[in-house]
Amino acid sequence: MKVSWEVSEGLTSYPDALARMERLQSAIREEDASELIWLLEHPPLYTGGTSADPAELLSRQFPVYDTGRGGRYTYHGPGQRVGYVMLDLAKRCKDVRCFVHALEGWVIDALAEFNVEARRADGRIGIWCDTRDGREAKIGAIGVRIRRWVTMHGFAVNIQPDLSHFGGIVPCGIAEYPVTSLADLGISASLADFDAALFSTFPQFLNNLAKANGDCRVPMP
Repeated sequence: MKVSWEVSEGLTSYPDALARMERLQSAIREEDASELIWLLEHPPLYTGGTSADPAELLSRQFPVYDTGRGGRYTYHGPGQRVGYVMLDLAKRCKDVRCFVHALEGWVIDALAEFNVEARRADGRIGIWCDTRDGREAKIGAIGVRIRRWVTMHGFAVNIQPDLSHFGGIVPCGIAEYPVTSLADLGISASLADFDAALFSTFPQFLNNLAKANGDCRVPMP
């Protein structure tokens, strides 16, 4: 099953991206359209997932959008690589936990290409690593929506965004830990550099989905 890749130049408006994902999600399910990995950047904005708590929206300095994905509030903006993953799990792995686990693993593997020891954290959503002063911080967010086994939304990884913009929310409902980025870790990398890492580790992500199909042993959180 061939998966198409697309990288959008410039900044893509969130409403336009959401509308396109919803159209493609239906087309994949009903018309057997091609699956897609869509890499892009958004202008500064906040999005709220299905578990978003209004008390965790601390500022409306940027537009705020409700979404159908899981999770709480997160920030998107320039310097952050957003990856929208549009796959048909009916043909790959009909298990939501396995898909999310594999998606997290893909981001962790891509960050390893830059010698970042990223990881999952028990009881906390997202992708985590240690900062240069030894603090644990969040470098990537995961949020998905699955309808009739077709996925949409995906991940956001901080390459070189303005980290102060995260101050308008409690990121993913977790106030005790900061956010970080490759730039904050002292790693000079472009979005294109990270895209190349995603591309090189993508086969392993698909392999993990294939291995999980019908035999998911991911522990419950």
